[in-house]
Amino acid sequence: MAHTKVVNQRNEVVGEMDLADEIFRVEIRPEILHLAVRSHLAKLRAGTVGVKTRGLVRGGGKKPWRQKGTGRARAGSIRSPLWRGGAVVHGPVARDYGFKINKQVRRLALKMALSSKYATESLVVVDKLALERIKTKDFVACAKGLGLKKALIVVSEPDSNLTLSARNVPGMLVVEPSAINVYEILKYPQLVLDKGAVEALHARLK
Repeated sequence: MAHTKVVNQRNEVVGEMDLADEIFRVEIRPEILHLAVRSHLAKLRAGTVGVKTRGLVRGGGKKPWRQKGTGRARAGSIRSPLWRGGAVVHGPVARDYGFKINKQVRRLALKMALSSKYATESLVVVDKLALERIKTKDFVACAKGLGLKKALIVVSEPDSNLTLSARNVPGMLVVEPSAINVYEILKYPQLVLDKGAVEALHARLK
């Protein structure tokens, strides 16, 4: 059974906590993490591009000139892709870039991401993380006390004081256990969990 020390907001050790081996000591496979990150980023792409084909461009219903006898090339529409103001051939269209990966693979990738933080000693477990007021200065002082520079902070219960105080601090993000994903765990060099968040992850991933 893996275990780690538990600290308070002043970075004082107040105890220890057991971590499930099947979550925090999983063999790391880069190809699984890469697949999960690709899937997450693909779903974030808007895909709201698009151009007009001949069927969508307004006008062009009437033949510009008769077929023969003018000495000019044949033309059937002023909205031909060859004409200025005409349609676009094989242009980009709106699409969904996301692709699905199996639920078991997503869970495994999340475990691997958590295991990577534990293996590199980038995981910090605090007994409780809370602020009495909405004040960025208070959050910066708390983060400095914990030795945090760029961190993903996971709290078990929604705390508007903490979330609003952290949102203007570069490199800091506060989320709940249900909102964490592989991309953000790997993106931030440090991962902070409160005791409730660890218990929530145990319940979710065991």
